[in-house]
Amino acid sequence: MPIADKLVLQRQRHLKWPSLDWLERLLMILCGALCFGFSLSVTADIVTRTIGHPWLWLQEVTSTLFIYAIFIGAAVATRRNDHLYLTAISEAMHGRSRLIAEIVTRIVVLAVAFCLIRYGYLNYLRGFGSFRLPSGTPIASLYAVIPLSGMLVALFTIEQIANGIANGFDHPEPLEDETPVQPLDTEIERGARP
Repeated sequence: MPIADKLVLQRQRHLKWPSLDWLERLLMILCGALCFGFSLSVTADIVTRTIGHPWLWLQEVTSTLFIYAIFIGAAVATRRNDHLYLTAISEAMHGRSRLIAEIVTRIVVLAVAFCLIRYGYLNYLRGFGSFRLPSGTPIASLYAVIPLSGMLVALFTIEQIANGIANGFDHPEPLEDETPVQPLDTEIERGARP
């Protein structure tokens, strides 16, 4: 694992519950599979259209994989503390002001998660009245991931709030390795042929 990735994991570790690590790994694998499937279906769609025999159902598969990857990816990014809010302002703060800024930011993310749950579920229910062509499946199949994503974002945000209050949001940046770089000897020895 590259050093930069290890440093990021060390910085984020204090905001996570180890009991949810398996869920993060599972969601990352799912995101990878969804992105791979999306790329494969787009490629197949292009190839089948180019040879003059388009598979119309591929557009449905592509849009489904894309939407699921976005919403599952948003939940994973929330767990990894990579998404949904700006850290530049709060990282410049320390102590009580940092704690307040981090909690307020996460409360906003929690409000967004509850909107995803509520309105995503309402859209899911309404989706049974519309159908996708050519398969005729209810459009609710696209909307099912929205409340699920909201629940995951809420879970991971609550995890960060609880751990941030217990362990603090303020964490020292790891020191960089101060190993000196040795200069290269660029002189050519006299009498030696290049």
